[in-house]
Amino acid sequence: MGKKNESKVLAQNKKASHDYFIEDTFEAGMVLTGTEIKSIRNGRANISDAFATIRNGEIHIHNMHISPFEQGNRHNPTDPTRARKLLLHKAQISKLLGLSKQEGYSIVPLKIYIRNGYAKLLIGLGKGKKQYDKREAAAKRDAQRDIQRVLREKQKVAR
Repeated sequence: MGKKNESKVLAQNKKASHDYFIEDTFEAGMVLTGTEIKSIRNGRANISDAFATIRNGEIHIHNMHISPFEQGNRHNPTDPTRARKLLLHKAQISKLLGLSKQEGYSIVPLKIYIRNGYAKLLIGLGKGKKQYDKREAAAKRDAQRDIQRVLREKQKVAR
């Protein structure tokens, strides 16, 4: 029986779209040890404070918290926030390296999901938002919500 083409989001960084303009995204595999995949499948991962760095041609994610597996064994990792290596093609890493060296850009994890049985991390190249950008985005969101509310009310009256 073949693998299913599933894609279930297990952890999401909602703060990323609030703090950054996401310009490009990359799907990366993760190097996990022991029972970390079981904890991720149970939704016991947190990427809200995580960030990625590139060193020696490799990309690593820091501060991603994966809780120890409850029914784990001696292979449970001792540090839940250890740095984990991400798997990307060399061309993608060099592109990320070149773009992230520019002023104001950083590599931000967006979400963790399972695809074809493997844990994947969606990372984005983000440019930091200023305070006035955040206010502008909130104003647009509120205006769009008001427009949708008026349209729904008109549809109710028309029926």
